[in-house]
Amino acid sequence: MSAEELFADLVLAGGGVKGISLVGAAAALIDAGYAPQRISGTSAGALVGAVLAAAAAAGPIQVEQLEQLALEVDYASFLDQSALEKVPLLGPAWGVLSGDGIYRGDALHAWVTRQLDAYGVRTFADLAIDDPSLPPEQRYRLVVTVADVSLGQLVRLPWDYGRIYGLDPDEQLVADAVRASTAIPFFYKPATLTRPDGGESTLVDGGLLANYPIYSFDRPDREPPRWPTFGVVLMPPLPDRNEEVFPALKLLHKVRPPTLLEKVVTTMLVGHDQTKLAMPWVAARTIRVDTSDVGVLEFDLTEQQKAALYHSGYAAGREFLSGWDFDDYRRRYR
Repeated sequence: MSAEELFADLVLAGGGVKGISLVGAAAALIDAGYAPQRISGTSAGALVGAVLAAAAAAGPIQVEQLEQLALEVDYASFLDQSALEKVPLLGPAWGVLSGDGIYRGDALHAWVTRQLDAYGVRTFADLAIDDPSLPPEQRYRLVVTVADVSLGQLVRLPWDYGRIYGLDPDEQLVADAVRASTAIPFFYKPATLTRPDGGESTLVDGGLLANYPIYSFDRPDREPPRWPTFGVVLMPPLPDRNEEVFPALKLLHKVRPPTLLEKVVTTMLVGHDQTKLAMPWVAARTIRVDTSDVGVLEFDLTEQQKAALYHSGYAAGREFLSGWDFDDYRRRYR
């Protein structure tokens, strides 16, 4: 294997607290000698991807540090309710009905900011890369997927800051983009972005439109890729576990059982990803991690559960690599 083939791009799917498994899978790739070049993430994948990108910008990634961070993070601290939302039943119900969310998301934003600060990363300028083969707007180590429900479209930050919002991507905070991508509807308060024209966009979890954007780094000219793009997905969710896909349904299910309409809606949300995963050229480069024992929103994870998630991701990564052949992939699909 040549030195060039030890480079890799990563695409990390969303999955709430299950994102610990994403860290494990990434660690397996790094231990095998792959150096992440660019990372695309959605929701939890955006959070993990931001830390990985910042670490890569600072130098070779230390797997031991990643594992320690994944196992020590206090997920319960991310549940920062406002004064009204702390009122039993009434507060969470109002957060869901109003669309403002049950939790503010400030604690999550602060945590991401601290982790990035440790690597000297603040704005996307700190994650810029010099790669003339890429369009200028895509020359960054990190891109996160966000749903703009004001404009009704999927946006990729920092790529779309200039094209859609008229903002300089180099001046935008990485933590702001990650916070937007992790804004699970009705659970976390949506993020907002003020445009130069005075308009304001409401941004929520990119998983609504593309939880697994495996195509992020594919070459549009259909030429063979320089190095592999590996994707990591966390399995399930599926429509029959729709509370994981759309957490606000938990409140409704306390008073009535799930309906067919809800299953139709959640099928719409996960259907695109399931369809992509059925494609041979997607399945061939995807690491699938079984995380069915943990819910997306189990923020009170035990130390044993955290360790199990990390090691399941690591084991899935090792198993995938045992059958990976980049030359064969390019020959068959590119």
